[in-house]
Amino acid sequence: MPFTTTDFPGLLIYEPAVFGDSRGYFFESYNANVFAAEDITVNFVQDNQARSSYGVIRGLHYQLNPYAQTKLIRVLQGTILDVVVDIRKGSPTYAKVFTLELSSENKMQLLIPKGFAHGYSVISETAEVFYKCDTFYNKTAEGGIFYKDPSLNIDWKIPGDKAIVSEKDTLYPGIHEAAHNFIF
Repeated sequence: MPFTTTDFPGLLIYEPAVFGDSRGYFFESYNANVFAAEDITVNFVQDNQARSSYGVIRGLHYQLNPYAQTKLIRVLQGTILDVVVDIRKGSPTYAKVFTLELSSENKMQLLIPKGFAHGYSVISETAEVFYKCDTFYNKTAEGGIFYKDPSLNIDWKIPGDKAIVSEKDTLYPGIHEAAHNFIF
């Protein structure tokens, strides 16, 4: 089975079958039939790609309902520490953090359902991240949580003096002050 469940309801690790030989490798990074066989029906409508250097921390981001996004995250080059926070009120994992190293080597992907804040740090020299979304980007629905919220205690695997963070990401409130409208 290509999917591994986590302790977070709905959050899945996807490991596609990789076929390698002396020429290199081949794999289907996404196949709707494979997902549907596991009762996962997501209609992806937008693909995003970002390139960043070591020390970049992006997040923690989400879009409010009704523009919330399910995301399928993977790394094309390099390694990231992918970080998600459950912000679905009533969830058994509300305000808890899940982290997973995703890389071009391990080819693992993370399927993040609506109701999670998402971010990542680049822990290799550079990284290219690619992700699919099931809802279009909507600037008016942007939300975020301060990446260094002490109540979340996230270890981004980046020394503080090496962290590269956008001004916007430094201005988000903590999880308990952030506006979010997700119910489990």
